[in-house]
Amino acid sequence: MHFGGVLALSACVSMPHQGVWSLSAGLGAIGLAGLTYGGFIGANMRRPGGEYVPVREDWVWNVILPTLVYGSLLAMAVLVWHRPAQTLYGVALLSLLLLFIGIRNAWDIAVWMSMNRPPPAGGPTP
Repeated sequence: MHFGGVLALSACVSMPHQGVWSLSAGLGAIGLAGLTYGGFIGANMRRPGGEYVPVREDWVWNVILPTLVYGSLLAMAVLVWHRPAQTLYGVALLSLLLLFIGIRNAWDIAVWMSMNRPPPAGGPTP
């Protein structure tokens, strides 16, 4: 999801003939979509049952940090009207944060999947 957010930000900012209104609308839409996604993930992580039990690190990297970044993008949608040049630096920083969060989360799930691999069917485990 966060890689898609970075790609959407790149497309929004690099669009030719970009005006303040369209930039603000794009940043606002991406920020709102990310906040909605963060709420959805946070609600589903609290669901009881299943073998997965989230720890504090999971909450920080999967809910808190991405939601803060997407909320900041929503704030950038308003700030672009007052200080467009400075806001674009903020958008660049936020897109890098999303990229790093996405890389970290992809690495975390890859490690988790390799450590929690089910035993092969029909034979003893080595």
